[in-house]
Amino acid sequence: MGPEMSDFAGMLEIQIPRLRRYARALTRDFSRADDLVQNCLTRAVAKQHLWQYGTDLRAWLFTILHHQHVNDVRRSIREGSHVKLEELPALTAQPDAIAVLQLRDLEAALGKLQLEQRQVILLVGLEEMSYEEVANILNVPVGTVRSRLSRGRDQLRRLMGMEERAPRKTSIKSEPADRCKDSTAKYGLAA
Repeated sequence: MGPEMSDFAGMLEIQIPRLRRYARALTRDFSRADDLVQNCLTRAVAKQHLWQYGTDLRAWLFTILHHQHVNDVRRSIREGSHVKLEELPALTAQPDAIAVLQLRDLEAALGKLQLEQRQVILLVGLEEMSYEEVANILNVPVGTVRSRLSRGRDQLRRLMGMEERAPRKTSIKSEPADRCKDSTAKYGLAA
């Protein structure tokens, strides 16, 4: 393994947690997500010569992951296979149970979005990518990214019962629900 390959492997390794997080949120299935990331990394190593050193490796990898996911979905439709979503684990009582429930509701609502909207919300909200980066990864115009993001956020608000929010009373004591506010704000759901 030459020095370029070991440098590339090290740079790939740094991106694995982000790839895994996005793949898990996208597929909602740990096993499929891990397979998707593995296929992405295998393809990236095989196509290393196509990546230009100094350009955004993360965006390049997310593009590969996106295309691999699209191919997997198309293959499953063609083959007529059905993939079951794993059930959420049973919750135990925790001090921040309300926040945990809200996060579970957010995850369930994300799963109900159209794939195109979910992809954009995850890339912008979770991965903190710019609209331009997301447009390049998904191979769509920036206006399409903005439109999908707006429609996706609106749909998430409806699914989570947030469409008619009354102004919140401020309190000195932090409530468990307020701790989850950061999560909903991250996805652009907070009013």
